[in-house]
Amino acid sequence: MSFLKQINPFESALKQFDKAASILKLSKSQIAMIKVPRRITEVNLPVRMDDGSIQIFQGFRVQHSIVRGPAKGGIRFHPDVTVDEVKALAFWMTYKCAVVGVPFGGGKGGVVCNPAELSRAELENLSRRYFAEMSDLFSPDSDIPAPDVNTNPQIMSWMFDTYSMHKKQYLPGVITGKPLELGGSAGRSEATAQGMVFCVEEATEHLGIDLKNASIAIQGFGNAGSFAASLLRADGAKIVAISDVSGAYYNPKGLDIEAAFETCRSNKNWVLKGYENKTSCEKLDDPMKLLELDVDILIPAALENQITEENADQVKAKIVAECANGPVTPEADDILDKNNIFIIPDILCNAGGVTVSYLEWVQNRMGYYWEKERINQDLEHIMKKSFDQVLETAQINNVNMRIAAFIFSIERVTKAAELRGLYA
Repeated sequence: MSFLKQINPFESALKQFDKAASILKLSKSQIAMIKVPRRITEVNLPVRMDDGSIQIFQGFRVQHSIVRGPAKGGIRFHPDVTVDEVKALAFWMTYKCAVVGVPFGGGKGGVVCNPAELSRAELENLSRRYFAEMSDLFSPDSDIPAPDVNTNPQIMSWMFDTYSMHKKQYLPGVITGKPLELGGSAGRSEATAQGMVFCVEEATEHLGIDLKNASIAIQGFGNAGSFAASLLRADGAKIVAISDVSGAYYNPKGLDIEAAFETCRSNKNWVLKGYENKTSCEKLDDPMKLLELDVDILIPAALENQITEENADQVKAKIVAECANGPVTPEADDILDKNNIFIIPDILCNAGGVTVSYLEWVQNRMGYYWEKERINQDLEHIMKKSFDQVLETAQINNVNMRIAAFIFSIERVTKAAELRGLYA
């Protein structure tokens, strides 16, 4: 694990960009306009704790690009958040929005904290303080946050209320991932996983793999990973391994996914602890070994830098579907590519979340809300069309899917930047 922490996620993101930019033969001026973040904001957040003391938390917001629309991206609460991580995530959001044609730019936020150590009141105070300190950045037309790691619809509600109170207006379009009662969208909770499933369906059809008989391992059983397990199980696939901070659980005959949900519901902070006592499975000695299981499809749905040059040669899956952001390092990419492993890259694979966030934002602006069936129809159309466009780009340029996704999205961002020109 110490090796993983040494990897700078922003440097990894730029390496991915550089490979695609070299194929496109972008000029230095073109690269200068679309590569580096436009704004990095760092704040110290004073929060009154339950015991009356004041604790300072560090917060970040990075806007990578706004050439195609308002900055868009989640806010994560995690003890290991760094500014380089947030820069990388904002960078990926720019190209994620572009690859699926959503008219947003890239943004991301983070707060260095451990929500498990905070009371509900302390968590609310921190959430409101972060949004108040950053309120000059946020608006429905400039920067629109959303949930991310360790944030949820309740936190989005506190942030939305803070902004609306400052502006003295009801402005649900300032943030997405809200509860339905406050202008959230049907289908938003499972959107990231559902978008990934649509990509997996296209990939298995392309590769001639029967999804109904496919074996799947999922690293991470949070929002995206748990919904992915449920949706793919409904498709007939066999989920043989799942993991979270409590460990990795494996049964080659298939896991009881409902028992996994029951376990998480019964534990504080939604963890799988004790799952091995409730169903037939093996708890792996090393959770990272989940990545090396002999399965058809591997879904990293946790954090960055999980597959590196240290373990990439041990990956046996036919498809790696990146439900997390940046789970494969550039060096590992080369190894997986050499081993003919088909990667559905993060900026395509997990774009379902931002796609439905966009649909939520549209509904907020109209004041008219759609049924879940309509949302999923739009999501399926956008995700499958984008997959096919990236696959076609890969075949035309004789590159893998990641480079193809960047080629496709960089062309869109570059064109928008050139059409807008440079305000002097």
